[in-house]
Amino acid sequence: MSAVATAIRNWVKDRHFRLLLKNSGYLAGSQVVAALAGIVTVAFAGRSLGIVMFGMLVLINSYAQAVSGFSKFQSWQLVVRYGAPAIARGDLATFKRATGFALGLDIVSGVAGMIIGIALLPLVAQGVGISDSYIGGAILYCTLLPMMAAATPTGVLRTLQRFDLVSWQGTSTPIARAILVAIAWATHASFQVFLLIWYVTALAGDCFLWFLAWRELQRRGLLSGLRPALRPSNLDGGWRFAINVNLNTTLLTVSGPVARLIVGSLLGPAGAALYRAASSLADAVRKPADLLLKAYYPQITTMNFRSKTPWKLMVRTASLTGAAALIAGLLLVLFGQDIITAVFGETFAPAYSPLLVLLLVPIIGMISFPITPMLYALDRSEAPLRARVVGTVLYLLLIFPLSARFGLIGAAAAAAAGYAISVGITAMSLASEHRRLRAAKQIKKAAGCP
Repeated sequence: MSAVATAIRNWVKDRHFRLLLKNSGYLAGSQVVAALAGIVTVAFAGRSLGIVMFGMLVLINSYAQAVSGFSKFQSWQLVVRYGAPAIARGDLATFKRATGFALGLDIVSGVAGMIIGIALLPLVAQGVGISDSYIGGAILYCTLLPMMAAATPTGVLRTLQRFDLVSWQGTSTPIARAILVAIAWATHASFQVFLLIWYVTALAGDCFLWFLAWRELQRRGLLSGLRPALRPSNLDGGWRFAINVNLNTTLLTVSGPVARLIVGSLLGPAGAALYRAASSLADAVRKPADLLLKAYYPQITTMNFRSKTPWKLMVRTASLTGAAALIAGLLLVLFGQDIITAVFGETFAPAYSPLLVLLLVPIIGMISFPITPMLYALDRSEAPLRARVVGTVLYLLLIFPLSARFGLIGAAAAAAAGYAISVGITAMSLASEHRRLRAAKQIKKAAGCP
């Protein structure tokens, strides 16, 4: 125990670790509120609509999220990757170029995603479980895609260390949605009202985020000369980084919204609803890692990777989130059945079994979350992409036979196996990069270079 106490004291003395905890602390309260509001939302919607119609709502929302995941460029990563080091050295011109490039990608990918999503929907609706009578509502929902694909304002606020503003915005959509859904439940509202609530709250939340980013840029005098562009001028490897991150995130979408669509096509809307209930609780386990990741990535982009500092920070944050994941996972194992029936109702009780399998995903993710941003900061964006390709291929090879044989448990097992393989390959890539940097440092030291 004394050794643990000593280690914790040493961690607290680390200014980088303290800064990380401070920035993530801004987000912690909002994420707790958002998670609780999300559970309240799903509970009221599930009880009001029933398992089949709630599943239809899940499928429509998942379709839009899937199209957005395939089309958007994760532009916030660009702003942080190039903008954070530029801000640290006072290079405002580079920050503006990175932000302008990200903004240009947001505009093009958002509009293209909307057009493609609307055009494909009538062709694929039945295949993903969306009934013909709800295609019109799903098409309307797809008009959110330009806003859903825009991540530039998030990147701006993270780069400028305004995690307090990110936290405020992060509570706006889930709280508003929970309140409106509770009212809809109390008034026995129709399915169309619930779909409209999802639409309006998503749109309002995105608009609020854009406003906060615009106001912060204006306050710092950074709006002048900031224009959307598709040429990453003086951003070394800008297009390569953007494409690799986009493809990696696109493949990650397969384990989220696309997974729910696949489950819906194989097991129907009721299966999609049960899978969504299980995944919502499993995702809650990963919230601490999500909090730290938002503060972690901007911080390490300014560090010297030939020193021990970023590697120590990685180990400390992974240890912290890993311990939190194990505790949260154990609680869900012990009380998950009671939580599901209390929150979602007795009809959702079958979600407990797939939940036990899906818990492997957030636990692995919590322990390994620093690995991908470390590789991005080292300009090795192709490594996570290669790992994700392998994991996704394995997932797609497994989900159909496992779902046919074991139902929801099989679908959950396919997701866990694909994710574990992806993380394992990514970890090996980072270990290889660490060995390379150590060898280069030793050679430089042997040659008498400072």
